[in-house]
Amino acid sequence: MSLEVNVASELFDRHRAVMPSWLSLYYDEPIEITRGEGCYVYDGEGRRYLDFFGGILTTSVGHGTSEVVEAISDQAGKVIHSSTLYLIEPMIELAEKLAAISGIPDAKVFFTTSGTEANDAALLLATAFKGTNQIIAVKNSYHGRSFTEIGVTGNSAWSPTSYSPLNVSWVQGGSRIRGPLANLSDEEYLARGILDLEDVLMTTTTGRPAAMIAEPIQGVGGFTLPPDGYFGTLQKSLVNRGILFIADEVQTGFGRTGEGFWGYQSQGVQPDLITFAKGVANGMALAGVIGRSEIIDCLGANSISTFGGGPVAARAGLATFDLIVNRNLQENARRMGAMLKAGLERLAAGNEAIGEVRGKGLMVGVEFVEPGGFVPSPQRAGKALEDAKAAGLLIGKGGLSGNVLRIAPPLTVNEAEIAQGLEMLGKVIGE
Repeated sequence: MSLEVNVASELFDRHRAVMPSWLSLYYDEPIEITRGEGCYVYDGEGRRYLDFFGGILTTSVGHGTSEVVEAISDQAGKVIHSSTLYLIEPMIELAEKLAAISGIPDAKVFFTTSGTEANDAALLLATAFKGTNQIIAVKNSYHGRSFTEIGVTGNSAWSPTSYSPLNVSWVQGGSRIRGPLANLSDEEYLARGILDLEDVLMTTTTGRPAAMIAEPIQGVGGFTLPPDGYFGTLQKSLVNRGILFIADEVQTGFGRTGEGFWGYQSQGVQPDLITFAKGVANGMALAGVIGRSEIIDCLGANSISTFGGGPVAARAGLATFDLIVNRNLQENARRMGAMLKAGLERLAAGNEAIGEVRGKGLMVGVEFVEPGGFVPSPQRAGKALEDAKAAGLLIGKGGLSGNVLRIAPPLTVNEAEIAQGLEMLGKVIGE
């Protein structure tokens, strides 16, 4: 056993020697995931874990799924890369399917390799189309790691610089148990949101910014979410001023919330642009932006994508899309998510260290607080993350203070696996 531990420790030492110090790793003793099967993964020491985080909501249809593996293998045996300078049939076919299911009339699709790059492209398109660099973003949000996306990320823990090419104004969002939105009813929340947006438009913008960018459910922010219909209500003010709406569906898309193929469908909003990534190709590097053709086509300069929408990733995306639709995994996310959330609410009942259980579908957050109030407790969340790993369960962590467990199994998870995960979490939360 000591030899196995030394192997993992040696890999950790090698990581620290050549990787940036700011490149986050989970756990006091990080693990390497070497293989996976369905909802389970194995580390370098051969230990099995129930995976309830899926590489940050990315392994949407499970590990080692034969249809995806076979699609990747088949395409790799033909041609791996060509770039968008050439026609790529799998990319075109996937774009056709995404455009059709987007809910955007006359939609077109541009593929990238990450959610950060997808959001970059959406903001480039919006600002070019409207001729202004003014953007409205939501507090407690996260949109990516790049220079542009840091500028619209409303979370200091993920904002290493104040420089930005964008002129950003902020509207309220985030926790409903503390801060300006605490203890508001849904109706009060909607009314506060409209007043806040109108005030921002009148005081910190020209009145006609290019776009608002928002996550239907804030991912890194700790799976926080507004009342249903919130962004649809705000969009009424946006439309009156010709302001675009960008739905960041990097984490909420592809049936994850169980209530629609996209998270925006619970919000009563009609996006002008949709960004996607993570679950689209079950772990292959694929992302992109869907939008009205007049916006997508607005750039007045040449452009290509060397890797975005490449043949292998696009084939993986097609296989993943077909599995989600043909197996009705959105409905499975709804049913299994309800079972997961109900189980977590039972575990949280009477536990003063849990401030809230929230989320939709297979996207559920558990917020840890100091007993007797709503002061965030990142220490308890950190211990719960470690204890879950020790019990054989992989979950995520987030929130403005790092005090929220993020639980997001693959969309293929079954009742037995949900029950197993809840049993493990029961021990963790009990401690």
